[in-house]
Amino acid sequence: MERTEFIEGRKSAPVHLGRVLVLGLGKSGMSVVRYCAGLLGGRVSDLYVAAGGETEASRRFLADVGIDPSHIAFGDDGVSQLMRSCGIERFDLCIASPGIPYFERLYVEGSAHSAELISEVEFSWRESRTESAWVAITGTNGKTTTTACCAELLAKAGLRASAVGNIGTVCLDAVLADETDAYVAEVSSYQLASTARFAPNVAVVLNITPDHLHWHRTFEAYRDAKFKLLDNLASSDGAVAVLDAANDVVREKVRELARLSEDERGFSYIPLGTSEGVRGDMRRRCGSRDAAFVAEDGMLTVAFKGVETPICRVDELLVKGGHNVGNALAAASAAVALGCDGARIGEALKAFAPLAHRIEPCGTIAGAICYNDSKATNVDASVKAVASFAPVRPIVLLGGDDKGTDLSELVSAVHAHARCAVLFGAAADRFERAFSQSSDAAPERFEVKRARGLESALDAALSVAGQGDVILLSPACASFDEFGSFEERGDAFKKMVAARAARA
Repeated sequence: MERTEFIEGRKSAPVHLGRVLVLGLGKSGMSVVRYCAGLLGGRVSDLYVAAGGETEASRRFLADVGIDPSHIAFGDDGVSQLMRSCGIERFDLCIASPGIPYFERLYVEGSAHSAELISEVEFSWRESRTESAWVAITGTNGKTTTTACCAELLAKAGLRASAVGNIGTVCLDAVLADETDAYVAEVSSYQLASTARFAPNVAVVLNITPDHLHWHRTFEAYRDAKFKLLDNLASSDGAVAVLDAANDVVREKVRELARLSEDERGFSYIPLGTSEGVRGDMRRRCGSRDAAFVAEDGMLTVAFKGVETPICRVDELLVKGGHNVGNALAAASAAVALGCDGARIGEALKAFAPLAHRIEPCGTIAGAICYNDSKATNVDASVKAVASFAPVRPIVLLGGDDKGTDLSELVSAVHAHARCAVLFGAAADRFERAFSQSSDAAPERFEVKRARGLESALDAALSVAGQGDVILLSPACASFDEFGSFEERGDAFKKMVAARAARA
């Protein structure tokens, strides 16, 4: 068997990539094609592209990059087309875009006819410099906030840090620019499902709750894809896992790791909180060596390798909500694991502001304060958001493109923390039935209102809002019934708020 030679100074980059197949032409797919096209005639012998659908943008891109037209195929059978027309029996490397589920024909055939199939994230890590650090962050909710926060903490601590992955900048583009010492990557279950040797220095696993089941088909497959982030940590010297032990699913993984010795695991881990929440200290609860928690005096604290590091107090954070305390604690733990100074981490955390569409303050109308949480596209995110304003009970706007998930937890949380729910969009009928079935549990003077779309939902909320009230857009649904993305929905909401504030 031929021995693979690797480039010195890179994580795991073969000298010869050989015949490369790229699946998909989304943002990351285009980045991979552009990168590999630059290696043609050297590390890449031939470059092929198979994508599900052809667009004017993809045609222009491929023409500009200069890919041989005979090496391009569109349609679900794109891989088969290339193999027939080019007389190919096997590709050396297949790099798959995250938008292609593993059960679709394009992915199945790409995997079956390639020596190896990996994601763009894995390819980027392999191509990066050996000395560069990688912090990879996954979970159902909070990934983007934690990624942005962690990158900011590392930058304020003196590292050249870049937030990459799903947060915006494609990992491979950042690797190509080579201006980064620490890559802080938001990684999805889609990307992790196609990893093989990916071994970050710090792996952060936030909460895991049901989501993206249309892609993974089962919750178990979704959960296991998330935990693939831990599979290769033992191969990364001094690697650390930061794990949300306040979440039931992740806490089971903590228990599993606790049964192993550090030699058996091959890496350290820092559990965040306990079953009681972020204020629980896993050292006292279960005898863990390391832990991250909120101390009795409200201080975010990271205990790692025998050193207890105070960061800052909860009331000094600009971001709202208990879930964002957990996100801040996760980011701080990652920074501590990389050796950053606690005082500098604390100062950076106190300056970190809410991101767009994530419980984002967006204006005041006649004394009612409005918040845009359009990123809350699932029940778990909205449950956390609606509980973030105590003792104020917000008026919450719920609805959009229904994901069909169980609503009982959402209804209970809204009853517990809100004073009114405004239901809108395609999901409104099912949401209204859920609230009707639980009407006996509703608090006194709780209201449910109906609206056709987002704009009428805001007006319905304003009709019952007064001075000091909170109006919270936290839909618990995707946006596609009315908008092209959660960003478009959030931006539209902010414009609606601004227009009404100007008239108030």
